[in-house]
Amino acid sequence: MKFPTRMYLCGELREAATTLPVENPATEQHVVTVATAAGDEVRQALNCARDAFPTWSRTSIAERQAWMRKLRAEVIANEDYLRLCIHQEMGKSWASTQEDFDSLKNSLAFYAEEIARLHDYGLADRPGTHCHRMVHEPAGVAVAFLAWNFPLLNLAFKIGPAMAAGCPIIIRPSNDTPISAYAVGELCHRIGLPKGVVQIIATASHEDADMLSASTIPAVLTLIGSTETGRHIMRTGSTSIKKYSMELGGNAPALVFDDADVDQAVATLCGVKFSNAGQICVSPNRVFVHRRVLDSFTAKAVAHAKGATVGWDREADITTGPLINRKAFLRNKTLVDDAVEKGARLLAGGDRPASLSRGHYLAPTVLADVDDRMKVYRQESFGPIISIIPFDDDTPLAEMANDGEEGGLTAYVFTRDLARAEHYASLLRYGEIQINGVKYDIDLPHGGIGQSGIGHDCSALALHDYLVLKRVTRALPSVSASGDMA
Repeated sequence: MKFPTRMYLCGELREAATTLPVENPATEQHVVTVATAAGDEVRQALNCARDAFPTWSRTSIAERQAWMRKLRAEVIANEDYLRLCIHQEMGKSWASTQEDFDSLKNSLAFYAEEIARLHDYGLADRPGTHCHRMVHEPAGVAVAFLAWNFPLLNLAFKIGPAMAAGCPIIIRPSNDTPISAYAVGELCHRIGLPKGVVQIIATASHEDADMLSASTIPAVLTLIGSTETGRHIMRTGSTSIKKYSMELGGNAPALVFDDADVDQAVATLCGVKFSNAGQICVSPNRVFVHRRVLDSFTAKAVAHAKGATVGWDREADITTGPLINRKAFLRNKTLVDDAVEKGARLLAGGDRPASLSRGHYLAPTVLADVDDRMKVYRQESFGPIISIIPFDDDTPLAEMANDGEEGGLTAYVFTRDLARAEHYASLLRYGEIQINGVKYDIDLPHGGIGQSGIGHDCSALALHDYLVLKRVTRALPSVSASGDMA
């Protein structure tokens, strides 16, 4: 299979003088070397998007919908190709690449329909002397910085609403996973998408990436990434007034009460924590378990961890793949070692599986007796580590769950008591509260609060991150007391 190497810049597929090697983290083998934008090429992308805005923003909704449906058809026709790109660049199991692919397909369909449901609206005038209407308009050029954990899903969450809203978008994929994004660039080129509407460029240096956010051309900066990266982009973007839409890090708590369905809680939490090697922004990082169900929960979690299939085999039913790189492996290993040194019990995993000699794998890991002195309690692991913290009836649970500046994205509650569930849903300072399960879809808002972000991915709310509201007010002809026009 020949993988894409060229960036999609100003309506063309381009090679470049600067390049970036991409490695498969499951095999530690080179996959392909891709072109990257630097200096003048970054400026060219920005200028091209700026020049595309007047035409694309005034293109009718029907025409924008037609382009989105045309791209979606090309995406569907190239499903195996796109999924293979993810399979190689992330070391994901073949089955788990389906979610990435479906997200792109569904986003293009959903936002092509949703933009037609968005209506301008009128405002009442108290004296009756004027009429007013609020009009939605495209905000301007958007720049999207993507994380590597879901290469196509993250791209899907940005390209759909931007195209629908009428905003030219420059997509900067992660340097770890640019291949599938470049494949989408090939498809945009194949359908003849108007120049500058979508551009997909990786940048080898931080300085070149900063050119995108520091430019005064973008009206919207959007990111899926860490809180630290979000703060950096807001700092560099302060050269002009911009809109921000950011889905950032979290230190997600899960509360498992004594009346919870323990099997359901374990299956849900281990499912989210061990799939994609725990590299999911909504993965539970701290699992608070009531002492009355602690032994049962812990035993079942350990069984899940030890029963997981770790590896990279297209034909196998893989539970857990590799971490994205050696740095991520070492970081997670350090979190485990620090916890054990400070008194946590390592019940499963904690290191590379003995059966695998290559790849950045960490076996699904269960730590018991975790407390707030440990780094794994304070820091989002972004790895397959379940940290179990026991609690009692008198534990200040909501206060503990809300503790930490990286919180604010997702929290989980497991209880059969609906009143208790709603009580904690009101106390937890997180953008999403998942009760007795987990559900995500393109039509459901996804976003954090506080240090976990601003704005939303998915749902109609995402469109508003790419739109601005304009008030149009018109004076009515004055009317005399007799009813005649004055």
